[in-house]
Amino acid sequence: MEHTIPTVAARPNRRRDRLLTVVAAAAVTLLGWVVAVPVAGVELAARTGSAEQRVTPVAVVVSTLLAGLAGWALLALLERLTARARTVWTVVAALVLLVSLLGPLGGGAGSAAALTLVALHLVAGAVLITGLRRTAAG
Repeated sequence: MEHTIPTVAARPNRRRDRLLTVVAAAAVTLLGWVVAVPVAGVELAARTGSAEQRVTPVAVVVSTLLAGLAGWALLALLERLTARARTVWTVVAALVLLVSLLGPLGGGAGSAAALTLVALHLVAGAVLITGLRRTAAG
């Protein structure tokens, strides 16, 4: 079985693809926010302890970017530590997505807001998991 070593040219493409995935996830969730809040008129708020906080477009973009960058960092770390990085990362990412749904589902938001927040989480997760998984070393 012949093994190939990634060339220097392959690494920038992997980085570029990962960066594009993270940016795409943020763009898609922002689009979802735009469709839900200004267009459909959903009052989007999340309960944080005893307070209720409005979900702004900045919060949507920043949280998606942070989740994407954290996923990227974990994937890069796993690639250095194990030959099964893609599989381990995919399982961890799916579990993180499932845990992230507990917030909107248990946060006491109205049904339209909860449905919108769940949809935003699922869209971000779908883009990040499929996009970053695709870039993982095989």
